[in-house]
Order: sequence, then structure tokens, then C-alpha cells
Amino acid sequence: MQETRGVHAGMPERRLPLRPVGRETVQDRVYRQLRDMILNGEVEPGQTITIQSLSDAFQVSAMPVREALRRLTAEQALTVVSGRSVGIPGLTRERLADLLRVRREVEPLAASWAAARIGPAELRALESLVEHMRIAADRGDGRLFVPANHDFHFTIYRAAGSATLLGIIESLWLQIGPYFHVLRASDNWHTANVAHGDVLTALRHGDAAGAAAGLRRDIEDAAATLNGLVR
Repeated sequence: MQETRGVHAGMPERRLPLRPVGRETVQDRVYRQLRDMILNGEVEPGQTITIQSLSDAFQVSAMPVREALRRLTAEQALTVVSGRSVGIPGLTRERLADLLRVRREVEPLAASWAAARIGPAELRALESLVEHMRIAADRGDGRLFVPANHDFHFTIYRAAGSATLLGIIESLWLQIGPYFHVLRASDNWHTANVAHGDVLTALRHGDAAGAAAGLRRDIEDAAATLNGLVR
């Protein structure tokens, strides 16, 4: 075998200290699954869930469930309703305005970055999701629309290629995502689909400004509708 030469050639190998890689804990798995349920709209405003029901659903003891709930409460994704049950925190106009102020900056930024990176497979997925949302809006089917809406947005945000930006957006969606169910009674879902179509067209053409503008309009339209529904 040919000897590798360079600035480090001839230096003795130094043993690194042992740092065993830990496996994902039960607490982490419960947290991640419950977090995904909130992001996908499976926990709706007004719905309460108990520690026992989650323990039964995840087939784990109460301890990892309590830890997952503690973390999600700290992230403002859940709030304690009573000693053993939690729910989605109430949405005030002040909190909605604060979320809007941040979302209208970071999410369009992700869309503009995605315009230069998104590939054919992701574009096909977005086309399918737009069609799913059209059908769901016509039916008033929140169980179909809300997860499809989440997948549409996060397909774009992941395509931006920034784990840091994605983490910020996920934190925002944990707080606002469950309220997309409330929009069912309005015409917002149809309005959102128009914006989604514009975003998709912009992404197909690598139009960063157009993708950002469509995303911003989608966010602002939803916030305006929600503002009329909350106190």
C-alpha cells in the first residue's frame, strides 16, 4: 500500500476518548411522535389529551409521556388543562400578530432559497399535494387538508437546505399549525390553494422572488382570517 504523505505524515495515531453514541430514548420517541401529531394537525384546538391515553396509544409508561409533554409545554405547543391532561394553547390576537410577524420573514426566505435547489421529484410531490388540497377544500375535509398543507409547506422548507431555518419554522408551526383546522368554516382553504399554485409555478421557474411572495400572501391571508375568529 502506498504511504500517504502530507503535513501529518509520520505522526503517531492518537487515541480519541471514548464517547459512546447513545440510542434514541423512549422519551425522545414519544416526544417526536407527539410533536409530529401536532404538526400534522392530529391534535385540534379544544381537544384535550390525557397522560393515560397517550401512554396507551404509544404503549409506554407514564414517565416518558410526562417528559414529552413537559418539553412541548415549554415550546408553547401544548398547555396544561388540568393535572393529567393537556391541550392546544389558546390563540389571542396579540400572539397571532407576533407569530405572523416572524413567519412572514422566515418562511418566504425558505421558499426563496428552495427555488434554486428544488428538484423534479419534489415538484411532482408538490403538484400532487396541491391536488389533494383542492379536493379537501371542496369537501371541507380537515383530516385531508391540514396534513397535505403541512407536507406542501415542509417539502419546500426542507428543499431550502438549511437545518437551522427548518428548526425555526417547525417551532413556529407547533404553535400555529393546529389552528389551520379552524379555517375550515371560512373560504381560506380555497384562497390558500390559489397561493399554493402560484408558489408552485414560481418554483418550477426558479423564481425566488415569486415563491417568496406567494408564500407570504398565503401566510398573511390565513392570519387575517384567523384574526377575525379569535379574541
